[in-house]
Amino acid sequence: MDGVKLIAPSILSADFSKLGEEIKTVEKGGADIIHLDIMDGRYVPNITLGIPVVESLRTVTNLPFDAHLMIVEPEKYVPDFIKAGCNMISFHMDACTHSHRLVEYIKSQGVKAGVVLNPATPVNTLEEIIHYIDYVLVMSVNPGFGGQKFIPQTIEKVKKLKRLMEETGRTDILIEIDGGIKESNIEQVSAVGVNIFVAGSSVFKAEDPAQAVKKLKEKAKFVEV
Repeated sequence: MDGVKLIAPSILSADFSKLGEEIKTVEKGGADIIHLDIMDGRYVPNITLGIPVVESLRTVTNLPFDAHLMIVEPEKYVPDFIKAGCNMISFHMDACTHSHRLVEYIKSQGVKAGVVLNPATPVNTLEEIIHYIDYVLVMSVNPGFGGQKFIPQTIEKVKKLKRLMEETGRTDILIEIDGGIKESNIEQVSAVGVNIFVAGSSVFKAEDPAQAVKKLKEKAKFVEV
């Protein structure tokens, strides 16, 4: 799946007073996915978007919604996020009692299911669940805050993940990366086989967010893998 290169602007870094306009802007720039950082104030310190906000934003765009659930007991809320219009849902296995059951439920609803690796979470924790998931979200910063610096060791982690995918015959899994992605490092990240690039500050804090998306897409796609 190395050839798939998608840009997913994270609205965590957008202007919350005009989220609809912000989404339209990055859509014009060629954004492929809208990334939603869902935080509950328990799994991570901050609180962000809730289901009513996701429902209202769903009326603004037809782009896929990628919900990263940084919440405890995600199984309680996944059905509502699916009803709200999310097309991809990832969760942290240490926040969920029955990960396999939740993955199977998400997929049964026609939604792509992913699990998340925190910076200190080893790749081998995926050994049993990798047979069932659609994608892996690799955190290249610690979850809970926007604007953090990319953790360089993440590159080696992605390489380990690629090896596990090959060993298990799951080379169809998409690899998503989130945290500190910008023009200066996206080519290096793309070269190790990442497919989906979550970009927050580098897009929404740019002078021209639409142009920022275009530049990221160019650098991600025109790199040898």
